[in-house]
Amino acid sequence: MIHLASIIISLGLLIWLAYRGWSILLLAPLCALLAAALAGQPLLAHWTQTFMGSAAGFVAQFFPIFLLGALFGKLMEASGAVEAIAQGLIGRLGTQRAMLAIVLAGALVTYGGVSLFVAFFVLAPMGHALFKAANIPHRLMPAAIALGTSTFTMTAMPGTPAIQNAIPMPFFGTNPFAAPGLGLIASAVMLGCGLAWLHRAQSRARAAGEGYSYVGGHAEQSAAESDLIRERAVASREFDPNEIARGAHAPNKPSAMMAALPLITVVAVNLLMSFIVLPRLDADYLAQPRWGATSLGAVSGVWSVIVALAAAIVVLLCTAWRRLPSLRETMDAGANAAVLPMLSVASLVGFGAVIAALPSFEIVKQWVLGIEGGPLVSLAVATNTLAALTGSASGGLTIALDALAPTYMQLAHSVGIDPGLMHRVAVIGAGTLDSLPHNGAVVTLLAVCGTDHRSSYGDIVMTAVAGPLIALVVVIALGGMFGAF
Repeated sequence: MIHLASIIISLGLLIWLAYRGWSILLLAPLCALLAAALAGQPLLAHWTQTFMGSAAGFVAQFFPIFLLGALFGKLMEASGAVEAIAQGLIGRLGTQRAMLAIVLAGALVTYGGVSLFVAFFVLAPMGHALFKAANIPHRLMPAAIALGTSTFTMTAMPGTPAIQNAIPMPFFGTNPFAAPGLGLIASAVMLGCGLAWLHRAQSRARAAGEGYSYVGGHAEQSAAESDLIRERAVASREFDPNEIARGAHAPNKPSAMMAALPLITVVAVNLLMSFIVLPRLDADYLAQPRWGATSLGAVSGVWSVIVALAAAIVVLLCTAWRRLPSLRETMDAGANAAVLPMLSVASLVGFGAVIAALPSFEIVKQWVLGIEGGPLVSLAVATNTLAALTGSASGGLTIALDALAPTYMQLAHSVGIDPGLMHRVAVIGAGTLDSLPHNGAVVTLLAVCGTDHRSSYGDIVMTAVAGPLIALVVVIALGGMFGAF
């Protein structure tokens, strides 16, 4: 029992200190060593072999996506493309549909590969102007932004280039479009539930005579400069907020159509690579030890996202380089924005590897696998729980799959479950309870919008937690009846 307590104590300490702003880079190895010490395991071996081996493996697999994703997001922001897309959409929908405009603007840019942190810092000031014109309480703005940026475009939409959608691909041999029909249904459920709640909240506020009342200013700038927010944020998503203000911005914005071209490129190239180019590629050489003794199925999903983001960056540079006054500085900022989040998530993965290597973890594993409802339910519970505890969808998802993916693949083969279905369940599961109060993206979003947990978190729960949970139940039910489609 003392060995099981070592897992609980170390995980509790990690959560508590991370919420207080301590760096994950320091906490993860410290708490992993504490767990190993309490379990009577060799400390140095666990640090240099277990922890670092797993963390290095995560970096080796996903660094290109972190790098290209952050670079693309920074270039889109600095070129004015994100703002142009949002303004174009808002102009079409008007202030009478302010809530829908903010949700769809966030969804469009994040599905096209822009980091949600970039979307936060662009959409927040625009949201204030829009909500003020429509006389909507600004406390509802974080929930609207979260619905568009942190739910269906992160976990459910087929082909989304989000890192969360990429993580299961090497484990299950899937591509970014895994279970596309179920993904679309889940997206519709999340969007429908979220918009219904926001409409209800707006109507109740109007009936109570509550309108826009924010009197602060430049909340997004102070949030970007907060060290506490930064430490919480970098372990939860793939962009370092400190780099938002770096690099010169374009003096004028492109047209909305020109600004959307790189986003269209991401989706189109991702689709092309996943279903036409890579399936026809002769990649038998990958089985050789010099290439890691792997297979095309294990790497094709990551390759699709890498090529899609790289192509979008080329398109963006070709169309916007004249308007970027300091291209080198902007690109440096984008590259730097990937480093701390990547290493923070990798450290969480290393922590999870040490925990999974402890003898007492077998008890946890058997409990998870023994959950009633079958493999899909237990997989959803595992990713949900770990994402909630770590406050990171990507960290929780990788920890769960590192420890349990081989077992789930065996179960899938034995009972006839499509790996694409497991992929979609795992990703949606990780994107539900990760949005608890200690999540770095939640803390950042509230700060950027100039509000707090007391005023706005209840609405975030309904749009970013309740809706995705309902969608997860729907996907598991439909997948259990009809399989992946």
